[in-house]
Amino acid sequence: MKNHEKISRSIFRRLLPGLVLGFAILMVLLLLGDIRSVSAVVARFNWSIFPIVLLLTLVNYILRFIKWHYYLGQMNVSIAWPESLKIFVGGFPLAVTPGKAGEVVKAVWIQQRSALPVAKGVSIVVAERISDGLAVLLLSTLGVIAYPQYWPAFVFVFVILLGLVVVSQIRSLSLFILGVGERIPLLQRAIPTLRSFYEGSFSLFRPGAILFAVALGTISWLAEGIGFYLLLIGLGLPGGKTLFGAAVFILAFSTVIGAVSTLPGGLGAAELSIAGMLTVIVHPGAAVSSAATLLIRLATFWFSVVLGLGTWLLFPKLIGVSRREKRVES
Repeated sequence: MKNHEKISRSIFRRLLPGLVLGFAILMVLLLLGDIRSVSAVVARFNWSIFPIVLLLTLVNYILRFIKWHYYLGQMNVSIAWPESLKIFVGGFPLAVTPGKAGEVVKAVWIQQRSALPVAKGVSIVVAERISDGLAVLLLSTLGVIAYPQYWPAFVFVFVILLGLVVVSQIRSLSLFILGVGERIPLLQRAIPTLRSFYEGSFSLFRPGAILFAVALGTISWLAEGIGFYLLLIGLGLPGGKTLFGAAVFILAFSTVIGAVSTLPGGLGAAELSIAGMLTVIVHPGAAVSSAATLLIRLATFWFSVVLGLGTWLLFPKLIGVSRREKRVES
């Protein structure tokens, strides 16, 4: 069997558990809100709003792609934007893998199209995630102030993400930590790869780069928050500043919860967060909360998975990466 076929099969095997879990979560949402009640709420939904929600989701993806391509430029990777877009969108389904570990494949795709070592490519993937995390935390700030019960989780995640950025820029400290690792037998073999990863992270987390990435990420995730607000209106909830603020906060904070859960695609954690926070903050009833959660996840997360799988079908060579018989540079 050819190498690219083995890699393709491996990717699909890693995706399968997440896809099954996703289907199970959708069923649980229906059961929690009572299938008949949720079905009735969905039937009353103003479906003319749904394309607008999908469009706002696309705005999020476009802005995040600009950030992705900017990161490639920061690493001096010369890949034409259409090819870069294929890698970016093709990576969406990889979020379904446990801990989103499958997204490391994007670093392999970059390496196959440039001279960038895989370890430095991984730093791009990680930087993208950290900047997204800081962006959604920024969007969550006002909501956390209004609902102090969410402060512990907010502070915990914020300190970790910001701490990683700060430590990466204190070069002497980072090199000291790597030097200590070199003296630990179990870590010695990994240190060259970690050094390569650190060099990439150091460039991507410079003040100018991280501020640009977080600013762009904040605007992009705000677009999805607006989409969630419109979706709630489509379900019959009264519009206004209160609902808008709640919608942006709930979607942003649930994204954080889903990310730190390390579950495939945040499945389960994100849905429970959205439905639970809607119930506590907005009080629309169990059926509406379940329906809103179901619809927004279809319009955001599952929409991205469909776009990614569509990219795989259009460009099958994307996931059929051939392994070069050479040692990855450090």
